[in-house]
Amino acid sequence: MGMTAEDVRTIALSLPDSSEKPAWGMPTFRVGGKVFASLADDDASIGVKCPKEDRAELIAAEPEKFFLREGHDDNYAWLRVRLAAVADAGELRSILADSWRQAAPKRLAAAHPELGGG
Repeated sequence: MGMTAEDVRTIALSLPDSSEKPAWGMPTFRVGGKVFASLADDDASIGVKCPKEDRAELIAAEPEKFFLREGHDDNYAWLRVRLAAVADAGELRSILADSWRQAAPKRLAAAHPELGGG
Protein backbone atom coordinates (compact mmCIF):
# COMPACT_ATOMS: atom_id res chain seq x y z
CA MET A 1 0.00 0.00 0.00
CA GLY A 2 2.73 2.48 0.91
CA MET A 3 2.70 5.73 2.79
CA THR A 4 1.64 9.22 1.70
CA ALA A 5 2.94 12.76 2.10
CA GLU A 6 0.25 13.31 4.75
CA ASP A 7 1.56 10.28 6.69
CA VAL A 8 5.05 11.83 6.57
CA ARG A 9 3.71 15.15 7.82
CA THR A 10 1.72 13.56 10.66
CA ILE A 11 4.60 11.40 11.89
CA ALA A 12 7.35 14.01 11.42
CA LEU A 13 5.39 16.65 13.34
CA SER A 14 4.69 14.17 16.15
CA LEU A 15 8.42 13.97 16.94
CA PRO A 16 9.58 16.21 19.81
CA ASP A 17 10.15 19.88 18.98
CA SER A 18 9.61 19.28 15.25
CA SER A 19 8.27 21.90 12.89
CA GLU A 20 7.48 22.25 9.21
CA LYS A 21 8.99 24.99 7.09
CA PRO A 22 9.04 25.35 3.31
CA ALA A 23 12.50 25.39 1.70
CA TRP A 24 13.60 24.91 -1.90
CA GLY A 25 9.91 24.92 -2.82
CA MET A 26 9.22 21.82 -0.74
CA PRO A 27 8.00 21.09 2.78
CA THR A 28 10.88 20.36 5.14
CA PHE A 29 10.74 19.09 8.71
CA ARG A 30 13.16 20.47 11.27
CA VAL A 31 14.36 20.00 14.80
CA GLY A 32 16.67 22.46 16.50
CA GLY A 33 16.73 24.49 13.29
CA LYS A 34 18.15 21.56 11.28
CA VAL A 35 16.32 19.74 8.50
CA PHE A 36 15.74 16.05 9.21
CA ALA A 37 13.33 15.28 6.35
CA SER A 38 12.02 16.83 3.18
CA LEU A 39 9.19 15.86 0.87
CA ALA A 40 9.95 15.68 -2.83
CA ASP A 41 7.99 18.03 -5.07
CA ASP A 42 5.90 15.10 -6.35
CA ASP A 43 5.12 13.83 -2.80
CA ALA A 44 6.32 10.35 -3.88
CA SER A 45 9.54 10.29 -1.85
CA ILE A 46 11.29 11.87 1.08
CA GLY A 47 14.87 12.78 1.81
CA VAL A 48 16.21 11.79 5.23
CA LYS A 49 19.54 12.08 6.99
CA CYS A 50 21.67 8.96 6.65
CA PRO A 51 25.38 8.51 7.30
CA LYS A 52 27.22 8.24 3.99
CA GLU A 53 28.82 4.97 5.06
CA ASP A 54 25.38 3.33 5.51
CA ARG A 55 23.76 4.38 2.25
CA ALA A 56 25.19 1.77 -0.13
CA GLU A 57 24.16 -1.10 2.14
CA LEU A 58 20.59 0.18 2.47
CA ILE A 59 20.26 0.74 -1.29
CA ALA A 60 21.71 -2.70 -2.07
CA ALA A 61 19.35 -4.39 0.40
CA GLU A 62 16.17 -2.59 -0.74
CA PRO A 63 16.70 -0.74 -4.05
CA GLU A 64 12.94 -0.40 -4.56
CA LYS A 65 12.77 1.65 -1.36
CA PHE A 66 16.07 3.53 -1.01
CA PHE A 67 17.93 5.59 -3.61
CA LEU A 68 20.16 8.61 -4.14
CA ARG A 69 19.33 11.53 -6.36
CA GLU A 70 22.45 11.61 -8.52
CA GLY A 71 24.28 14.89 -8.58
CA HIS A 72 22.43 16.10 -5.50
CA ASP A 73 22.91 13.59 -2.68
CA ASP A 74 26.40 12.42 -3.64
CA ASN A 75 28.29 14.66 -1.23
CA TYR A 76 25.75 14.88 1.57
CA ALA A 77 24.63 12.52 4.32
CA TRP A 78 21.15 12.09 2.83
CA LEU A 79 19.17 9.20 1.39
CA ARG A 80 15.88 9.13 -0.53
CA VAL A 81 12.96 6.88 0.40
CA ARG A 82 10.14 5.94 -1.99
CA LEU A 83 6.94 6.25 0.03
CA ALA A 84 5.12 3.60 -2.03
CA ALA A 85 7.69 1.03 -0.83
CA VAL A 86 7.33 1.82 2.88
CA ALA A 87 5.25 -0.97 4.42
CA ASP A 88 3.42 0.85 7.19
CA ALA A 89 3.36 3.75 9.64
CA GLY A 90 5.68 1.90 12.04
CA GLU A 91 8.40 1.60 9.43
CA LEU A 92 7.95 5.23 8.36
CA ARG A 93 8.13 6.36 11.99
CA SER A 94 11.36 4.39 12.44
CA ILE A 95 12.93 5.99 9.35
CA LEU A 96 11.87 9.50 10.38
CA ALA A 97 12.89 8.99 14.03
CA ASP A 98 16.36 7.84 12.95
CA SER A 99 16.77 10.95 10.82
CA TRP A 100 15.36 13.14 13.63
CA ARG A 101 17.97 11.73 16.07
CA GLN A 102 20.78 12.66 13.69
CA ALA A 103 19.59 16.27 13.44
CA ALA A 104 18.30 16.85 16.98
CA PRO A 105 20.41 18.61 19.59
CA LYS A 106 22.15 15.95 21.71
CA ARG A 107 20.33 16.92 24.89
CA LEU A 108 16.92 16.67 23.20
CA ALA A 109 17.73 13.30 21.60
CA ALA A 110 19.01 11.98 24.96
CA ALA A 111 15.75 13.07 26.61
CA HIS A 112 13.80 10.79 24.24
CA PRO A 113 15.27 7.28 24.50
CA GLU A 114 11.94 5.90 23.25
CA LEU A 115 13.04 7.13 19.82
CA GLY A 116 16.04 4.83 19.89
CA GLY A 117 18.69 7.26 21.07
CA GLY A 118 20.23 8.36 24.36
